[in-house]
Amino acid sequence: MNAERSWMAGGRVADGRRMFLRQASSGLGALALGSMLREQTAGGRAWGAGPATDGGPVLKERHHTPRIKRVIWLYMAGGMSHLETWDNKPKLRELHGQPMPESITKGQQIAQLQGAKLNCFAPQHDFKKYGESGLEFSSIWPELGARCADRMCLIRSMYTEAINHDPAHTLMNTGTMVAGRPSMGAWLQYGLGAETDSLPGFVVMVSTGNFGQKQPIAARQWHSGFLPSRFQGVEFRSKGDPVLYVGNPPGVNRGRQEDLVTALNQVNRLANEQLDDPEIATRIAQYEMAFRMQAGVPELVDLKDEPQHVLDLYGTKGGDGTFAANCLLARRLAERGCRFIQLYHRDWDHHGAVKAHSQGTAAEVDRGAAALITDLEQRGMLNETLVVFGSEFGRTPMAQGDGRDHHLAGFSLWLAGGGIRGGMSYGATDELGYHAVENRTHINDVHATILHLLGIDHLKLTYRFQGRDFRLTDVAGRVIEPILA
Repeated sequence: MNAERSWMAGGRVADGRRMFLRQASSGLGALALGSMLREQTAGGRAWGAGPATDGGPVLKERHHTPRIKRVIWLYMAGGMSHLETWDNKPKLRELHGQPMPESITKGQQIAQLQGAKLNCFAPQHDFKKYGESGLEFSSIWPELGARCADRMCLIRSMYTEAINHDPAHTLMNTGTMVAGRPSMGAWLQYGLGAETDSLPGFVVMVSTGNFGQKQPIAARQWHSGFLPSRFQGVEFRSKGDPVLYVGNPPGVNRGRQEDLVTALNQVNRLANEQLDDPEIATRIAQYEMAFRMQAGVPELVDLKDEPQHVLDLYGTKGGDGTFAANCLLARRLAERGCRFIQLYHRDWDHHGAVKAHSQGTAAEVDRGAAALITDLEQRGMLNETLVVFGSEFGRTPMAQGDGRDHHLAGFSLWLAGGGIRGGMSYGATDELGYHAVENRTHINDVHATILHLLGIDHLKLTYRFQGRDFRLTDVAGRVIEPILA
């Protein structure tokens, strides 16, 4: 009993000591608040001072000389069939309708064809050679073929461990199927910071077409995971205003809005001085970013400065929800310092009617993708931008009616831009397009290569969490040296 009273008394003393320190801290904070309220600069209030709001970068110097400044990832969600798009297989045409050799399929993981009769299904489109390089891919890409073949590096030997869409998206974006890890864009924000203070450094846009099943895309695909949440991506709407409520309500001018944001953030800083909570730092940074976006976003989407020939190149006037409009906005974001831009097109889930749907979906993205590369090159930006184009997995060489099932053992992805050798293919699948057999390439390898082009050693960009140093490439990854210019 005496021991219990002694413990309780000690607890009251400790509580009293904590209360004293908290009140003293608040008093000092109040003095600081008065000082900050008086602090003015010629250009407005001094925001973002100190580590609570700057958000990085953690890398004060690159590990080596960077080749690029930014990444634009054209993400074909749903599992684009490599056999209708990038990987011609004459032998598969020859065996059309015949049983797939059991030596290829026995013991392999298949999504919806388990127990079904597995018959060969020929590529449904003709393939052509394009450009001076003679790079071969499907005829459903006339714009990319005519304009961009000599800029593209086709990786035909991709493979993954995920057989279903959501874990495959997670692996493609975060380097692992384990949920809760940071996306690649979040890693870049954490490591390199942003080149813009009026727009987010990591922006996502989603478009939907008229073919195939509409692949759902969860916001966790651009989340910051265990990194502070200020590093996560910001989704812009594809139709109309990209950001809701970006304007001030009636009767509130920019000066009054600035007063409000400044006062809120001064209070938040006082709380952060006591709690040292990274989410309070995020709140401060996001209030400031939202205020600056009120000027940056309207200027971003005002296309009156775009020449008519550029609008004609993309085939859009902007703000119409199309993939092409998102590509145009991606170029404008890149010009304004956005470091990682990801454009999802949700239309590639072709379990049936793969011939018609692959052609229709390709037509929805071909012109925009080709226009983006052409536009970047004409502006002298392509050599400092990496464009990535691909899906979370491929499609089976076996028929699923008149479509194809999910396929993880071999598929294609291409890159173009700074530091990449154009007009070439790398790796190969077997003669039926089932297994990646030559220069097998994992998404960890692609991530390592992208980081390398940005001047980052993928082994050294880490974040300590739960007693372990994590990185984007998890416990794997290698730089794909042969594709580098």
